[in-house]
Amino acid sequence: MIAEEIALGAALTSKSVTSRKLAHTITFRLASRRGLGSLAVLLAVGLAGCSEKPAPQAAAAPPVTVAQPVKRTVTDWDEFTGRFEAVEEVQVRARVGGFVTNVEFKDGDMVHTGDLLYIIDPRPFEAVSTQADGQLADARAKAELAKRELDRGLSLVQTSAVSEQVVDQRRQALQAAHAAETVAEGALKAAQLNVEFTHVVAPLVGRVSRHLVSVGNLVSGSDNGTSTLLTTIVSLDPIYIYFDVDEATYLKNNKLWFEGKRPSSRDTANPVEVALTGETKPSHDGHMDFIDNRLDVSTGTLRSRAVIANHDLSILPGQFGRVRLIASSPYEALLLPDTAIATDQSRKIVFVVKNDDTVEARAVVLGPLDDGLRVIKEGLEPDDKVIVDGIQRARVGAKVSPHMAASGGGKP
Repeated sequence: MIAEEIALGAALTSKSVTSRKLAHTITFRLASRRGLGSLAVLLAVGLAGCSEKPAPQAAAAPPVTVAQPVKRTVTDWDEFTGRFEAVEEVQVRARVGGFVTNVEFKDGDMVHTGDLLYIIDPRPFEAVSTQADGQLADARAKAELAKRELDRGLSLVQTSAVSEQVVDQRRQALQAAHAAETVAEGALKAAQLNVEFTHVVAPLVGRVSRHLVSVGNLVSGSDNGTSTLLTTIVSLDPIYIYFDVDEATYLKNNKLWFEGKRPSSRDTANPVEVALTGETKPSHDGHMDFIDNRLDVSTGTLRSRAVIANHDLSILPGQFGRVRLIASSPYEALLLPDTAIATDQSRKIVFVVKNDDTVEARAVVLGPLDDGLRVIKEGLEPDDKVIVDGIQRARVGAKVSPHMAASGGGKP
């Protein structure tokens, strides 16, 4: 019996160096103390207790920031890329030929209707006008003489001093004199117009381009389109922006119009907002002005146009802009920041903290952005607590430690 207890103590001493020392001491005392059997049992229990490890503590719930969706009235907008064009654009051309004697404008300057731009040497046309004026005076004198002769003939025919044939001839001579007078008047007006055309003026208010003809150059004037181009002028305020609406958007808006949920831009000046290149928010307002009568068969788009106020003249024709066109009537909606929305394959989801602090993944249907927040059309309730910060620490079904955001809309 003693041998078996000693063997058990030796086996237990293999646990560690400390255990071996303890076993040696106990073996020495076995011969001189009482109850070797009870000591062996105590030895086994003590060594077994030394070999046990403490149980690991449960991990703390990760902290996350939550917020309730923002509820407000919003309006949907469709966005398109457009290009600005001038409402009015004029190619200033010479209407009479001659040598340019003056350039009266500064390149790129703003001009107003009637401002003098060019002077073409008027002297040849003034000479023609003077000649036409003399011809008109001659025609009027001949008409006056023919009238007097007719009057005398009418008096003499009553006494048979002249025949009726002479009276008819004099009447015809008066009519020819009046016709010649009319021709002379027309020639004088044409000559005066040519003199006027030697002073080239701005036909509208706008910004003028550079001068294309310098002083001393010969320009040609013609009505068949071959006259010399002198410069161009474009109006700036207001200004058009043209953009193409895709067929799907056109059909959607047409359906809303039939349902009475959106006015048609054909008969209503629906509002638009425009953001210029580099801008994150619209900076100019306007309204719809025109929709084409057919879709472009090559692109499947509908050409549309809006009128934009440009009081500061900062927009130039040819610039690009992002056009936002009203796409719905105002409605109540829930909104969240885009950072709170995750993607699960083809679905968009948000993480909602339930009453027991566990996380639930909720599928949502997204709408457009409105003032930096994303419209949530389906999938959320106003009192839901959505994780807006710490999504990477959340696990579906696991507990979290939620903290409300400092302000609404998920902006901590």
